[in-house]
Amino acid sequence: MIGRICIFFILTLALAGRAAEPIAIGVSGPLSGGSAAMGLSMRQGVELAASEINAKGGVLGRPIKLVLRDDEGRNEVGIQVSQELIDKEHVVATVGFVNTGVALAAHRFYQEAEIPVISCGTTGTVVSKQFLPPDYEHNYVFRPGLYDSLQADKMVDEAVTRQHLTKLAILADSTNYGQLGRADLETVLSQRGIAPVAVEKFNIKDVDMTAQLLRAKQAGAQAILTYGIGPELGQIANGMAKLGWKPPMISSNPMGMSSFLEIAGANAEGGRMVQSFIPDSSIPRHKAFMEAIAKQYSGAPTGNPPVAAQCHDSLLVLAAAIAQAKSTKGDKIRDALETLDQPVEGVIRTYQRPFTPTDHDGFPPQLAVIGVYRNGVITYAHDEERPK
Repeated sequence: MIGRICIFFILTLALAGRAAEPIAIGVSGPLSGGSAAMGLSMRQGVELAASEINAKGGVLGRPIKLVLRDDEGRNEVGIQVSQELIDKEHVVATVGFVNTGVALAAHRFYQEAEIPVISCGTTGTVVSKQFLPPDYEHNYVFRPGLYDSLQADKMVDEAVTRQHLTKLAILADSTNYGQLGRADLETVLSQRGIAPVAVEKFNIKDVDMTAQLLRAKQAGAQAILTYGIGPELGQIANGMAKLGWKPPMISSNPMGMSSFLEIAGANAEGGRMVQSFIPDSSIPRHKAFMEAIAKQYSGAPTGNPPVAAQCHDSLLVLAAAIAQAKSTKGDKIRDALETLDQPVEGVIRTYQRPFTPTDHDGFPPQLAVIGVYRNGVITYAHDEERPK
């Protein structure tokens, strides 16, 4: 009898210990390199969400444990990191990725392992559509934020509909992100019966864009549509100033990176970009989010608030899916993400079943807004786009 009691007691302790085991969630993004402003913002958002979840008791009675890795914004490092998170760290899911090229190279390992990945900072249109039926029975890649076909439509609408400009030049970097974005822009322009007057390419770390800009100017461009990341976009703004030429510069979301403003300085003024989130202290959830990040990181700046907010909300949605699944198995979490039955209160919005089995892009097009630099601060270009 005593032996049985002892065995029961040991088993109870073992089960209790197992129940308290942390749930390992991978976090992969560029914490160094040209995209670091977005990667560090990703980290801030995810870490804040994890602290909020754990303060409420975790998920399934277990704390969230983040396993953070720097993919440096490089495809080969992203592949290595993903394999490590899956095979060595045994993560049940991953939140992260900023660079489209890195995501396209690395997501396949999660797909093969049947582990969900929420690509919270990438925008390449194809990112969430790599693994669709009939080639794949299930898709394990989800995205809650902006995607490039939406951004391209918003950029063109800003130039053509709002500013009545039709002679447009495209400047895009040579990465997968830039060239896929260029293709999306050309598609949207074609649908409106417009051909760009110039299409120019530049490389990461280029510091002089005057040759490309001069060709666009000579072609009669009335506005510049750009696809790149902060440092190079800053050089474009500086190149226009050098030429004494200031057409509207309309960009995808990375113009909102702190590195753009650091490089462009006063030349950033008037630059417009698509955003999923612009902090507004008059909106309680915005104010609370930015104050919480400032407190958690001792006032350190957030290099890209939209990515911070998207990745923060992504972990909240993932935690809700794990709770609904009552499991950390990949297929169960995937099913729950596709059928989320409880609303999740996030920073950007309340997530009411953001994904379905056939649509893993969870950002409503009507929430995309145009931001503009005014006196070095990003604000709403159009008051009617301000959240009510």
